[in-house]
Amino acid sequence: MNRWSFRRGLLILVGAICLSLASVGYASAEQDQAGSKGQSMDTATQAMMAAWQAYASPSDNHKVLDPLVGTWSHVVKSWMMPDSQPEISKGTTETQWTMGGRYLRSAVSGMAMGQPFEGMAITGFDNAKQAYQTLWLDNMGTGMMIGEGTYDPGTKTLTDHGRFTDPLTGQQSYRGVATLIDDDHYSYELYVADKNGKEFRMMEIVYTRAN
Repeated sequence: MNRWSFRRGLLILVGAICLSLASVGYASAEQDQAGSKGQSMDTATQAMMAAWQAYASPSDNHKVLDPLVGTWSHVVKSWMMPDSQPEISKGTTETQWTMGGRYLRSAVSGMAMGQPFEGMAITGFDNAKQAYQTLWLDNMGTGMMIGEGTYDPGTKTLTDHGRFTDPLTGQQSYRGVATLIDDDHYSYELYVADKNGKEFRMMEIVYTRAN
């Protein structure tokens, strides 16, 4: 073997070793990058699952609604206009937790305007929005009353603001105030605006625990 052949063979060998080392280094870098990416994805997945778990779990804000659970007799006073005489009716409300303590469902029956009345309410607390939400529907219409509000522990009042359909004027805004008086009594007041835009109490319901 002459000097040129030896040198060429040596260069080929060194090149092969360098290529091999480079390949190993590239593969290792790829694995490290994939490992980091996988670890990052696992962390993101864990964070997402934790967020959803916190969102889906009943909280202390849900416990605020516990006093409303039970069977209640109620007396309703309603005013068509601020200066009108109230119409008075009576009925029964049965309220229970549903969906694992995430929502209160109330079934209401009684009389209204001389006719059989039935209604249903859903009340809950949105952990993400940090707000109480209410939904009401009954057999006196085909629309739903939807509201959102807050609870004041100092006055034990749950106040929500929302809208419902008035077939004469369209959408009507309202303010509702539920007051937790004691373990056996609570009340609900509904306020709307008159034709001049001034707020007045349109309805008052006083609840007394039946059991």
